[in-house]
Amino acid sequence: MLKRNKLLVRKTKRIVHTTNSKHRFYRYPNLIKGFVLLKAHELWVADITYIPLKQRFAYLFLITDAYSRKVVGFHVSDDMKVSSAVIALNKALAQKPPETIVIHHSDRGIQYCSTEYVNLLLEHNAMISMTNNGDPLENAIAERVNGILKTELLSSYYKDIETAAAHIHRCITIYNHRRRHSSLNWQVPAVVHEQQGPQLRRWKNYYQPFKQKEVSMNST
Repeated sequence: MLKRNKLLVRKTKRIVHTTNSKHRFYRYPNLIKGFVLLKAHELWVADITYIPLKQRFAYLFLITDAYSRKVVGFHVSDDMKVSSAVIALNKALAQKPPETIVIHHSDRGIQYCSTEYVNLLLEHNAMISMTNNGDPLENAIAERVNGILKTELLSSYYKDIETAAAHIHRCITIYNHRRRHSSLNWQVPAVVHEQQGPQLRRWKNYYQPFKQKEVSMNST
């Protein structure tokens, strides 16, 4: 009856913004259009997603290898500071072969554009790539991994950050070693990470912008 008479109070959804692209730092161009992956540590994709706690939010900093979909660096933090992003990056860099030149791709958030983060990448001979605009499809693999973790493995919320960090660590281990991907010919990331050569049904590394995609969808 309440619904029929439009008397129900709509539940408001909390929107958590994890990207602040309004800053003074240099924004690097997108280098991955048409990029073909043949092995691990050629391209990393980075992103930040929020983790609901009982009273607030924590933040998960992720770095994923685009070839294998393996999470190579992560950190759970109660803030979105550059230092938290650097912790995740250092974990990824510790796994990279010294002679390998990796492309680091991210959005234009202040953490990834900051002097400290950029200098650390350059010290390790990394190339820096960023999305051209706010279209999440320009960082599709990072968004996909976020979605898999949050819908299939992580809890809907945690009582505190310590509980969240411990459980997320276990979930990422499960994801890396047990979660099969159709885009990897139904293999798990840890296995593909040791392979070379094109993967069957690999990801499309560039997409149409939102407006063009909407037009093409409406025309079918």
